[in-house]
Amino acid sequence: MRALVVEDEVFLAEAIQAGLRLEAIAADLAFDGASALEKAWVNDYDVVVLDRDLPGIHGDEVCRRLVASQRPPRILMLTAAGTLRDRVDGLELGADDYLAKPFDLEELVARLRALNRRSKESVPPTLTSGDLTVDVFRREVYRKGRFVRLSRKEFAVLEVLLRADGGVVSAETLLEKAWDENADPFTNAVRITMSNLRRKLGPPSPIVTVAGVGYCIREADRA
Repeated sequence: MRALVVEDEVFLAEAIQAGLRLEAIAADLAFDGASALEKAWVNDYDVVVLDRDLPGIHGDEVCRRLVASQRPPRILMLTAAGTLRDRVDGLELGADDYLAKPFDLEELVARLRALNRRSKESVPPTLTSGDLTVDVFRREVYRKGRFVRLSRKEFAVLEVLLRADGGVVSAETLLEKAWDENADPFTNAVRITMSNLRRKLGPPSPIVTVAGVGYCIREADRA
């Protein structure tokens, strides 16, 4: 999952970003409404964590424009005001969820994962392919019933591949979904991560390389 965190309090924004990265969620930052819209036009975010009180373009207007875009992301609105009227106003603007400050990071992560499950097509909390099982919420991976310990980045890449439901995913798409905006497009990080994933998942590898196109998951027990 890739998220955009829009928050003008730099310390809070960076704390959220760090927390999301620990949960294998790639997160970019924007500190005002204008930069949030600019990044949203360029990148295909799954979810946006949107502070309502932003300098420049107000969070309400940012929400309206994102909802009106061709491929709107799921939006979780943050605000220091947590009254019923504030929540209703935020949802009426098109936000998918609402969280009042202060909040617990664990709850924020759970809400973002729930929103991502509702984005585009419905995706179950547990992803499977043959003898490979991934529990997205617990961040647990099992191969033939054996627990496989993955790094956060390896887990993120595997999740993207499984969500493609057998489709081929390009290295560029993996960089976009599993890394943040600081990723070097010429890096060999994807290739290295794939090598580590194959080694940890064991033979026969469920990950197939489609030459010149990308990677996909095949049913491991049919390999």
